[in-house]
Amino acid sequence: MSEAYVDWDLAKRTGRRWVSDGPQTTPDEAAAVVAELRDAAHRALQPVADTARLDCLAGAESPVFVVDRAAWIDVNVDSMAALLSPVVEALTAKRKAGPRARAVGAKVTGTETGALMGFVASKVLGQFDLAPEGRPSLLLVAPNIVAAERELHVRPADFRLWVCLHEETHRVQFTAVPWLREHLIDRIRTLAVDLVPTPELLQQRLQAAAKALPGLLREGSGGLTDLVGTPEQRAELADVTAIMSLLEGHADVVMDDVGPQIVPTVSDIRRTFDARRKGSVGPDRIIRRLLGLEAKMRQYRDGAAFCRAVQAQVGVDGFNAVWAGPENLPTADEIYAPAAWVARVHG
Repeated sequence: MSEAYVDWDLAKRTGRRWVSDGPQTTPDEAAAVVAELRDAAHRALQPVADTARLDCLAGAESPVFVVDRAAWIDVNVDSMAALLSPVVEALTAKRKAGPRARAVGAKVTGTETGALMGFVASKVLGQFDLAPEGRPSLLLVAPNIVAAERELHVRPADFRLWVCLHEETHRVQFTAVPWLREHLIDRIRTLAVDLVPTPELLQQRLQAAAKALPGLLREGSGGLTDLVGTPEQRAELADVTAIMSLLEGHADVVMDDVGPQIVPTVSDIRRTFDARRKGSVGPDRIIRRLLGLEAKMRQYRDGAAFCRAVQAQVGVDGFNAVWAGPENLPTADEIYAPAAWVARVHG
């Protein structure tokens, strides 16, 4: 049924057309990068788990894959299709378009989705794929890691291990906390279904987007996500964002705690990488703002500040109460008020 509203195969083809292969490497160089990233992921896992004080014995259930940009697009389009299947069902119930109109709409939506995936595929270094209807896995995007290390002029072996520290923290989070994956998938699906507009509301929101465009490009904007409709929807989106901030911030904190132990040039890497995060300009930055990707950068900062503050007050074990159940996750307000979370959870 979902293919009637989104042409997912077209999305994959469009994404591959939009994205380049990445930096030039010889076959031997490419094979060496893949082997080193696999080894780095293996080396990072136990130090990350020990520092986070989380049991990662189930980590083998979520494998590590070193992929190129095209493969990343394929995996993420499949995951998006599975994640949004309830949204498609809601669209089916709300819209009365005939088969021809649906077919045209599916190609338009597929093209737009593919263009978005093509843009992001050249940026992301790694990702824990939740795979809503499949097997979750950790993806390391080799050409992007190579491109970043060349741009930053850092030691490749150290940079690859450093990236794996962050990404392996996500694998540990989701494998050590069994309820977390399904909870996050359910929250995102529920919000997405609730946001599906009627045809009339869709037209109104598109008009609002055109009028709001200058504001969506301002510093601090969440991009197109700022157009979410009701106060209740905005509150739910804020709480889901708080969960993402927790996960990203925790990964950054663990990475920074483990890094000096096993990555010799970690201070240089962190300094140059942070400068890179802040330094995008021109059309690239405009697209990032529209898509809310700059808001994602704030998730690292806000989530890390929350984790550090909580750990300073109650220690790592006290912080780990956050993983006890969904009720212990920080709310949107608590991400900015760690003491309030401590008072609620620890009394």
